[in-house]
Amino acid sequence: MATIPVKQEPENYSFLPLIHDIIKCMDKDSPDVHQELNKLKTKIQEMREQILAMPGIETTAEQQQEQLQILREQVRTKNQLLHKYKGLCMFDIPKA
Repeated sequence: MATIPVKQEPENYSFLPLIHDIIKCMDKDSPDVHQELNKLKTKIQEMREQILAMPGIETTAEQQQEQLQILREQVRTKNQLLHKYKGLCMFDIPKA
């Protein structure tokens, strides 16, 4: 399962400022409407690419639930072992 690194930039997932600019341009009958629409299209395409690059996006809900159950079982087992070893008093833990 290869993961693609996602760019670490300040998170800005809001489309509202772009839509607001488009509406303002339409109200003014500005020729910049097409430029603003292209900005919105570019932003949507960037978001699609980021979603596709997210790790685990290719796994189904059933696979995710199965993996979650496995991980929960591992945590339960490790907690049991931890409690067992704590009870053996084999380790001298200095108390400060």
